[in-house]
Amino acid sequence: MATSQKPDNVAAVMKVFGILEGLAEQREIGLSELSQRAVTSKSTAYRFLQTMKELGYVSQEEESEKYALTLKLFELGSSALQHVDLTRLADVEMRKLSEQTHEAIHLGVLDDDPRQIMYIHKYSSQYNLCMQSRIGRRNPVYSTAMGKVLLAWMDQERAREVLESVDFVSHTEHTLTSVEAVMGELPEIRKEGVAEDREEAELGVRCLSVPVFDRFGHAVAALSLSFPVVRYDAKKRAEYVRLLHEAGRRISAGQGFHEYSFEAHSQTG
Repeated sequence: MATSQKPDNVAAVMKVFGILEGLAEQREIGLSELSQRAVTSKSTAYRFLQTMKELGYVSQEEESEKYALTLKLFELGSSALQHVDLTRLADVEMRKLSEQTHEAIHLGVLDDDPRQIMYIHKYSSQYNLCMQSRIGRRNPVYSTAMGKVLLAWMDQERAREVLESVDFVSHTEHTLTSVEAVMGELPEIRKEGVAEDREEAELGVRCLSVPVFDRFGHAVAALSLSFPVVRYDAKKRAEYVRLLHEAGRRISAGQGFHEYSFEAHSQTG
């Protein structure tokens, strides 16, 4: 059954993109002309257009009934471009961190779902004993250092709303499993400029994370360093935090932000 449906699905996708390309060629266009450009019937084009309208990608002028693209596609493209640019900027610093520490280095963002952090770039540990991860993987904000650091630089009412929508799961005996437990850590995270996962996501693994800012001073990503507890001590922690802050400062500067001072940010929401 799946194989017989696949050609129809592919054809439908091609028609949708044909309609989008037709809409992109001129500001407003009627159904008949659009169906001709997309090489599909008027009924099919109409059906797809109604769905696109419901999703917010297409608008329709009342009097002329002509269709036009909205800015939603632009917003999607801008988001993707932002992540590409951010990844390119971060890559040099992440490679440097990898060479300095030999541990796993990650870059993460909240993306569409603020309850989950998503890894968008990584350098694997050079040791056999290490954290297992992959680009595109998502993890809960409440049990990850990257998630907590981005919650800390979020408006605190918004951070509470996000946490109240979370289904807390005890991944380990150290996992924070309540809104108040996570919220209680956020002021100290903002003060020090670093969040920590103390075996909260995975037993035997600790993680440190710092924010990365855009030119407006918004924390748009988190940079992290993960390592097994067997390779951890207090001196290493201080050195890791220093290296992370230096990298976070340089990545943020590359995005136009030059005030990487955590005292200064403690008053912002």
